[in-house]
Amino acid sequence: MKASQIFNFTGYVGATLLTGLISVSAMAEVSHPAKLSQQALEGAAFDDPSTTITEVEGEKIFDFTSLKSSDGKFASGMYKAGPQAFDITEPYGVDEFMFFLEGSVTLTSTDGAIITVNAGEAVTIPKEWMGRWQTEGYRKIWVIYSENGSGL
Repeated sequence: MKASQIFNFTGYVGATLLTGLISVSAMAEVSHPAKLSQQALEGAAFDDPSTTITEVEGEKIFDFTSLKSSDGKFASGMYKAGPQAFDITEPYGVDEFMFFLEGSVTLTSTDGAIITVNAGEAVTIPKEWMGRWQTEGYRKIWVIYSENGSGL
């Protein structure tokens, strides 16, 4: 075999192996959109076995994550809780968008500013926010960004 033929053959084998590795790698990292169907939005999402259920003062809180980004800094899902009132005395810690499907929440910032967010409305809370959270209960879609991945 001539040197040029060996080089061409070696290059062909290397390219074939590299293409195969890229194909296997690409197949292993296939991702899909995370859909929340009408049924899921009505509450069926909380039947998913991955739903976290905690109990606070006799009330169950449901938290379902529909998507967590590959870099671990972004997530979305649904949350459902009953009556609550608590003070957030340390910065909130994450940037969170919330769209309320049911119920409402009243947010009182440390400077006294008050907003109420009702079903069909949305709010975005910056990670620096502090204040009081009050609700008689709600169900929401949440989207969270966290620079270091904590709080997701």
